[in-house]
Amino acid sequence: MRRRLLLLAATTVSLALIAFLVPLSLLVTVLAADRATADALVRAQSLVPVVAQADRAGLELAAEQAGSAGGLPITIFLPDGTPLGAPATVSDAVRLGFTGRSLTAEAAGGREIVVAVGGRPGGTAVVRTFVSQAQLRAGVTRSWLILALVGGGLLAIALAVADRLSRSLTRPIAEVARASHRLAAGELTARAAAGGPPEVVEVATALNHLADRIRVLLAQEREAVADLSHRLRTPLTVLRLEADGLPPGGQAARVSAAVEEMERMVTQVIKEARRSREEAAGSCDAATVVAGRLDHWSMLARDQGRAVGRELAGSPLPVALAEETLATCVDALLENVFAHTPDGVAFDVRLARRDGGGAELVITDQGPGFPHTGLPARGVSAGRSTGLGLDIARRAAERSGGSLDLGTGPDGGARVRMMLGPPRR
Repeated sequence: MRRRLLLLAATTVSLALIAFLVPLSLLVTVLAADRATADALVRAQSLVPVVAQADRAGLELAAEQAGSAGGLPITIFLPDGTPLGAPATVSDAVRLGFTGRSLTAEAAGGREIVVAVGGRPGGTAVVRTFVSQAQLRAGVTRSWLILALVGGGLLAIALAVADRLSRSLTRPIAEVARASHRLAAGELTARAAAGGPPEVVEVATALNHLADRIRVLLAQEREAVADLSHRLRTPLTVLRLEADGLPPGGQAARVSAAVEEMERMVTQVIKEARRSREEAAGSCDAATVVAGRLDHWSMLARDQGRAVGRELAGSPLPVALAEETLATCVDALLENVFAHTPDGVAFDVRLARRDGGGAELVITDQGPGFPHTGLPARGVSAGRSTGLGLDIARRAAERSGGSLDLGTGPDGGARVRMMLGPPRR
């Protein structure tokens, strides 16, 4: 838009300058020629009294002095056609002068001025002077250069004004666009500055109202989900008590395991619903967070006889996730290892730097692995898994500018790789 406004201003001003400067330059050319012609005519007419009365010697002296003073070749033709002064031939204009006519005529290489002088013995004498093309155009080039500079200056001023005006129009529009992109990326606190033309102010205000409304609706939805999850705890507690009352055996173990899985799912839903987008945004040191959570889970691993391998990059290792969010993701991934592999199964945690910033977190175990390597849909069971923890980790990784994928480890077990993006500047 800014480029189009500048192009429009340049085109409009250029057309106006052409319409003004071209006729003016032609007028300057005509005025310069008229000025040179008038000056030559004045000098020729100044000799009329001398030509009417002086003798031949006086005429030669007068013609020579007048020509040298004005820089013009002046010739005096006596009635018999004898030229005095500057050499010249009898042209058609001079012949008309002998008839008593004074005139200005175009000639080869310039302009010829003829003044008829009566009163001399023998007839009419003629004073003739010649103005060359160079003299007719004297000062024209300089005048054209001045006009061109004036036109260029006016065009530059017009473009500067148009650029300033276009910036005042496009800057608020760009601000609205940036705010909309930030909102689309999940930054619900983004707002557009209301400035510029009234129409742009109206659009910015409407966008801000929409963002406020979306934020309120999301908060209400999160509260509703969290409230519903809390309500599920009561029947889950009753179900756990019923499971504890079952006779020992395989059926009791299966029911207890299902209840535990449901409780983990409800806990994760509540945490996810309570955490706002603002809390999810931010940055942290991935090396510190992963090391802290791995130390926490290592105690349970020792109790279950699991060997824990770790290969963690040094601190600092900044990533585009808040500390609490990354800790929740690491807990969800490690909890999957403990929940879906038997006691004594070893696992490894590797944290490395990514080229270009960010981190790569890889967790592998020596268990049976995933039934398939695609990410399970949220809430869809794969074995005893709801897929909720992996879904939370995936969305967090994508918010940071990374990704999460599943695969098979070198020992045939499960492998989860979480790519984390660098903090946004």
